[in-house]
Amino acid sequence: MSRVFSFPPIAAPDARVLILGSMPGAASLAAAQYYAHPRNAFWPILGELLGFDPGADYAERVGHLHAAGVAVWDVMASCVRPGSLDAAIDAASVVPNDFRAFFAAHPHIARIGFNGTAAADSYRRHVLPQGAWAGLPALRLPSTSPAHAALDRTAKLAAWRALFAGL
Repeated sequence: MSRVFSFPPIAAPDARVLILGSMPGAASLAAAQYYAHPRNAFWPILGELLGFDPGADYAERVGHLHAAGVAVWDVMASCVRPGSLDAAIDAASVVPNDFRAFFAAHPHIARIGFNGTAAADSYRRHVLPQGAWAGLPALRLPSTSPAHAALDRTAKLAAWRALFAGL
């Protein structure tokens, strides 16, 4: 098994909302883009919530996130994982991203949304013990992954609306 590495964050200095995944999947790693799997609902959901075309090129979508004050990153900087499924991550291999530096550089983050249970659990296990950021409001949202088929896109969209309520 080989070690996989996440991407740098998508984050403007004035970002107010941080969306955290666990680790990019194989399609995203191959494309060097967040949420690149064609059946992942991330871009369609964010496009609808923030008013942009989810089919636009990647740089344009990233620009819309910056303009909306939305940052995207992953809890894990690296891990050992065969394939793309979070369930296949070797828990002992997880190295978290440097959240101390991230929050210092992005002091306006007011809310965290976890893209799925694996991201929320990994944050709780690997980041919160560092002693900071426990006070930020955080929502565990349904995963946008096509592997999470328990909810359809409409139900996922409704749940994700809560992340942006009041901002």
